[in-house]
Amino acid sequence: MEKILIVEDDSVVQKTLRRLFTSSGYSVQIAPEGKTGLESLAAEAPAAVVLDLRLPGMPGQDICREMKSKSPTLPVVVLSASDDLVDKVLLLEIGADDYVTKPFSPRELLARVQAAIRRARRMSTAPEVFAFADVSVNFTKMELTQSGKPVPLTWQEFKVLRFFVHNPDRVISREELLEEVWGYQNYPSTRTVDNHILRLRQKLEKDPSRPRHFQTMHGAGYRFVR
Repeated sequence: MEKILIVEDDSVVQKTLRRLFTSSGYSVQIAPEGKTGLESLAAEAPAAVVLDLRLPGMPGQDICREMKSKSPTLPVVVLSASDDLVDKVLLLEIGADDYVTKPFSPRELLARVQAAIRRARRMSTAPEVFAFADVSVNFTKMELTQSGKPVPLTWQEFKVLRFFVHNPDRVISREELLEEVWGYQNYPSTRTVDNHILRLRQKLEKDPSRPRHFQTMHGAGYRFVR
């Protein structure tokens, strides 16, 4: 039985989430604040985490960042009363897999958590070794080398790169990247995608100002050329 770790301090929401996930066949562990949640994660990795953004003590953004640093492939779905665009963009940047605003639809939250789990599972089971130009990448081990030298990428950068290399020579819109890589639908305008492409160019292109592999298709999105 897969486990869902819920990091939430509101007892009413805790009960609602416990009923939601247990009735769907998951075991549930509740952590009322960030420190307990991180301890639970260290003890046993869950299938996914549902994380309240505003918690006593350690802020939700810091908890998300630390969880992703310790377990990059772990799906983290943020649940928050805040509908602030700044919060959403920040969470995209630090690797949150989805964001659901309170008050929430239990069915929608369940669907988003399950979708995040499926995306993480696809990431871990698909062919994971790839090479282009002088770059060699192993997505399973999260290792990338260029001309034989290691190049550090964040987990989110690995996810973006993997989506590109599995969709070569195809124009991919920002909206598709947000949906397929981050799991967001109908997401408002954000520079998150552009910033990640920029960082990939700076790390992997010989001349980032004239990219060969990560090409901008003006008015349409991006294209990866091997």
